[in-house]
Amino acid sequence: MRPYLLAECNWKYIKEQEFNLAVLPWGATEAHNYHLPYATDIIEADHIAAESARKAYQKGAKVIVLPTIPFGVNTGQADVLLDINMMPSTQKAVLEDIVTVLDRQGIHKLLILNSHGGNNFKPILREIGLHFPKMFLSFCNWFQALNKSEYFDIADGDHADEMETSLMMHFTPDLVAPLNEAGDGASKKWTVEALNESWAWAERQWTSVTKDTGIGDPRRSSPEKGKRFFDDVTDKVSELMIDLSSANLKNLYK
Repeated sequence: MRPYLLAECNWKYIKEQEFNLAVLPWGATEAHNYHLPYATDIIEADHIAAESARKAYQKGAKVIVLPTIPFGVNTGQADVLLDINMMPSTQKAVLEDIVTVLDRQGIHKLLILNSHGGNNFKPILREIGLHFPKMFLSFCNWFQALNKSEYFDIADGDHADEMETSLMMHFTPDLVAPLNEAGDGASKKWTVEALNESWAWAERQWTSVTKDTGIGDPRRSSPEKGKRFFDDVTDKVSELMIDLSSANLKNLYK
């Protein structure tokens, strides 16, 4: 039993504990090129949440990781077989139920560990937060926590790319098909230049952008690269957990 993972804990242990930070990993179920499993975002969320919480727990943080939500926003991939879409309004409803439990039981800090680029929790947390004034609601995108170019040869992808493939080769190598079976992850750019510059936004229609569902070349991936990134990203996320765990909600600004 890892005492910072709710899924592994029993009632005899839990009822004697005090927690001041709940962590909710949130993934997605979707195709990841030809070589990675549909559960890639879930597996990454599970491993990164667990290891970050372990490091935080060992430094005294009273943190508990909730089970990972396996479905995310995949509205742009409606024609990809068995990509499971959860609407943002459904995410809001799920979060409201979870926040209601935490608020009622006196755990007033929640961190969503987001593992899927299609999820956007900012407007959802704004709305929920207005109705739960005692709660401190936050989220982080672990995949944006570090400069990928310091770890990977090809760092410009964002889906089933060298980073994700390297992580999965480290976590679950038995679920990664040989890289010679992977697509090259080539993707098309917008014809509207502002959308390529990221200060304007529109949803990508996935199968119009990429033929293999990947965005980013995975063919230089390795488990060694994945482990190095995993070690460093969990160091950084654990520090966030420690800071949130110890934060005084009445004195959050300096």
